[in-house]
Amino acid sequence: MIRNLTNRIIFIVLILALALWVDFTNEVELINPVTDEPLFTRNLEPRLGLDLQGGLQVLLEADVPEDQAIDAQSMEIARDIVQQRTDALGVNENVIQIAGDRRIVGEFPGLENTDSVLATIQQTGLLEFVDTGTVSPEPGTILVTDYSPTGASVEAPDANTPVYHTIMTGAELESISVSQDTLGTTYLINFALKSDGTKIFADHTSANVGKFLTIVLDKQVISSPVINDAITGGGGTISGNFTYESANAFAVQLRYGSLPIPLKVVETRIIGPTLGADSLNKSLIAGLIGMAIVASFMIIYYRMPGVVAVISILIYAAFAFAIFKWFHFTLTLPGIAGFLLSTGSALDANILIFERLKEELRNGRTLIQAMDLGWTRAWSSIRDSNLSAIITAVILFWFGSTFGATIVKGFSLTLALGVLISLFTAIYVTRTLLALFLKAFKPQNLDAWFGL
Repeated sequence: MIRNLTNRIIFIVLILALALWVDFTNEVELINPVTDEPLFTRNLEPRLGLDLQGGLQVLLEADVPEDQAIDAQSMEIARDIVQQRTDALGVNENVIQIAGDRRIVGEFPGLENTDSVLATIQQTGLLEFVDTGTVSPEPGTILVTDYSPTGASVEAPDANTPVYHTIMTGAELESISVSQDTLGTTYLINFALKSDGTKIFADHTSANVGKFLTIVLDKQVISSPVINDAITGGGGTISGNFTYESANAFAVQLRYGSLPIPLKVVETRIIGPTLGADSLNKSLIAGLIGMAIVASFMIIYYRMPGVVAVISILIYAAFAFAIFKWFHFTLTLPGIAGFLLSTGSALDANILIFERLKEELRNGRTLIQAMDLGWTRAWSSIRDSNLSAIITAVILFWFGSTFGATIVKGFSLTLALGVLISLFTAIYVTRTLLALFLKAFKPQNLDAWFGL
């Protein structure tokens, strides 16, 4: 029989109370009693994936020739920049990951303004300060410059096309911000330069007073101001016909650097919120029906241990959902499927234990002996089956990460997490509750109580 039963019960009650508090709370805030200022806040709203609340899924591909090799580091940098750009635009809970050798998959749950996101993530974001001399190109003009991401010179497409010299790129930017002019009618981009950029900028503006310094983003002219005086302070302002959204998107592109490789949109898929809500409701109904059927079977076949198993599974569900909310795991339909499958693993462990217990009782063991032997002899089978499930989940997670299969990743993550929680509830919670029931009811007719 279990020693320190009271301590185990107190521990289970405490962590169950904590789990239920997280389950039914959407925000946690800890206030300093002295200053009344928040010391700690955490949003506990469930994070729903693209398939449950709708949104945008976009497939990006490197916009380079098929025979041109792309190294893995460039793809990883491009993924990070796309992630940073969309985060800065306020697109929450987005998932950006590499798919294969030259593609990136982006998922944006709940996204409404898809145009601004698509425009931001596929722009290379290469800023150039170009010496155009006495020429003032109109905004929107495409320039040929002697700078490219690889550092190679660019040749003019024909003899009549001038190639302008880039004196500095956005790599020399230290900081970037958006402001308005004194009248509050025009949005401006303010920038500060690093030490090397400050010197380059000072030298060029000092030697070219009266000439034009054209600001170009991805070879397209943004503005072409004249150099009135030498600019030696290490900063400046970019003006243009900016709205707040375009100025913010422009600043985001510059703040997080240029993409090492250009990206193009291969495919977009918009999922409506109605479809997501319908899928969620059907999944929940299916889960409840399945749970009711399994609970009925456990109670009818195993009697008192079956009741204990059902209570243990409910505790398991409370633990798992609390962990999903606290650590901000994104719930998707495949993730819910993995969770339900891990629930089956939890029941499987209980069934192995109860069958062993019944077997020992049939062999004439006392109830206490049968309980101890049932748990001891069932452990090896439980360990091996759950270890196999975890190994499978790890392999599936690697596959999903490598090939950009978010469906597989969500399924494997919730499966592995559910299996680990189910081990705790089957070995620790179920055994404690069964010992408590035996102590409280002291059953005499074992056939009736255990379904022998």
